[in-house]
Amino acid sequence: MSGRQDGNGINRRAAVAAALQRLAPRLPDFEAEAVVDKALASPGLRRAAPENAAWLALVAFARHTFTDYDDLLEDGYDRDSARHFVLDDLNAVLVDWGARPISEELAEPEESDDR
Repeated sequence: MSGRQDGNGINRRAAVAAALQRLAPRLPDFEAEAVVDKALASPGLRRAAPENAAWLALVAFARHTFTDYDDLLEDGYDRDSARHFVLDDLNAVLVDWGARPISEELAEPEESDDR
């Protein structure tokens, strides 16, 4: 969506997309576009390095789209508990996409988790 360029003249969208391809090489194109859109739209990720923005957006996208995370929140679970309960499902999705799994210790809130 955004064609903005950073101070180095590098297109932010292309940089985030390239980082995402390295992080999750088997991520389908449709999901990749959604993750890049999420990274570019998140105020908390605007100044993040492309690799960090891509990773945080990827994890948030997978958590909200492919797990029961939002249902658990609606059922009254706090964020940390909901993250704990969906971690295995989240990691299965990440591994399917060729990304590294995350550990329980790393399953803390990230900037892009606001919907």
